[in-house]
Amino acid sequence: MSPLKIKKGSNKHSAYNLRPNFSDVQETHTLAVLVENEPGVLARVIGLFSGRGYNIESLTVAEVDHEGHTSRITVVTTGTPQVIEQIKAQLGRIVSVHAVHDLTVEGRTVERELALFKVAGSGEKRVEALRLADIFRANVVDSTLESFVFQLTGTPDKIDAFAELMRPLGLEEIARTGVAALSRGL
Repeated sequence: MSPLKIKKGSNKHSAYNLRPNFSDVQETHTLAVLVENEPGVLARVIGLFSGRGYNIESLTVAEVDHEGHTSRITVVTTGTPQVIEQIKAQLGRIVSVHAVHDLTVEGRTVERELALFKVAGSGEKRVEALRLADIFRANVVDSTLESFVFQLTGTPDKIDAFAELMRPLGLEEIARTGVAALSRGL
């Protein structure tokens, strides 16, 4: 029997080389971008993402300082660690950007999203939809004989879970605000 010969560098697909290549790991990050509240800023931020093929999973924008004319853009995006760093660096180079915070790496955060769900149904499905809404602490904000509109606030995972349970009960439509996030503590 001849000894097993292994070429140098050929263990790339070996069972002994089980460590993942961290440059290929996709991570989801929540970025808070403080910007001047002026025309075109949001278009420049979104243009940075679309021009380089980066995906935006969630986007919220609102003025946070009326006197200082400052808005906060909260973006949830996914990419490799290198792509996330590149996104942050490129955002920081936009003239109207005051600060870029990666809430995912800065510590624990509070993330919430608001969603409205229109659910149509009758009989047992209607009763089940109301029961589940109560469990999830969703509020009925509109009701007709044929449908309900539920309002739910929570983490994106909670919103997704509620949607999945409502689908077989007659979910007709969903409207979501996107993630609003703040770092915890001081």
